[in-house]
Amino acid sequence: MNTLRMRRVALAVTAAVVLPFSLAACSASGSETKAAAPASAAPTTAATPQEGATATDEPFGPACAGVPKEGAGSFEGMAKDPVATAASHNPDLSTLVTAVKQAGLVDTLNNAENITVFAPTNDAFAKIPKADLDKVLADKAALTEILTYHVVGERLTPEQLENGSFETLQKGKITTKGSGEDYTVNDTAKVVCGNVKTANANVYIIDTVLMPE
Repeated sequence: MNTLRMRRVALAVTAAVVLPFSLAACSASGSETKAAAPASAAPTTAATPQEGATATDEPFGPACAGVPKEGAGSFEGMAKDPVATAASHNPDLSTLVTAVKQAGLVDTLNNAENITVFAPTNDAFAKIPKADLDKVLADKAALTEILTYHVVGERLTPEQLENGSFETLQKGKITTKGSGEDYTVNDTAKVVCGNVKTANANVYIIDTVLMPE
């Protein structure tokens, strides 16, 4: 009888010792499972910003449609040349290129680093009475003043043009405003093809010649 009672006591003690460890093991296993769940979700959360990224660094504006699709005058071709050389490949900038040559600014513009050029189209120059334009083209000092007023000593992004004020190489100031694909310079010139890249410059083609005050 005493032997049977001692066995029952021993079994009870063993159960009392083993049961807490078993429960603890189950609890630990459940905690590990719950803790691992957020880790498996982490890669999805991290990838979200990349999935929503968009490219916004392309040329824009109605006049961009007239740029050649291939060759030196294309956007890809212009990106390989310094700005004065790149402009010479665009037929719609031929008057500007002539003016730059008259002023002796080809090397100045081609050798500059990280600039922005507001480039008037041929139609922009055509707005100036021919007699006045011929007079300016014949006056190197005056021509240099006008042309360097169209150049800013840094590469400007479209976002910077939204409400901007910038010093030009001529030491005057120009102001810009707009958003999206609609920008104006000095409240008079409209950007008709913007964010054009050359080897050393960002170019914004405009429909009016800017005049320094």
